[in-house]
Amino acid sequence: MRRTLDTHWFLSLEGAKNKIEPWRRGYNVSRPHSALEQLTLLEFAVQTARNGP
Repeated sequence: MRRTLDTHWFLSLEGAKNKIEPWRRGYNVSRPHSALEQLTLLEFAVQTARNGP
């Protein structure tokens, strides 16, 4: 299931942080990206750091 932030109302800065942080972690750590050959952004960063650009 794809989670998006556009379905949330942010009534306070703390409320926004509480909703955005889990989304950001999921986007960067566990969501594969087709432009990166189905790697997550974290996997791509680790691979690039190891092998160079």
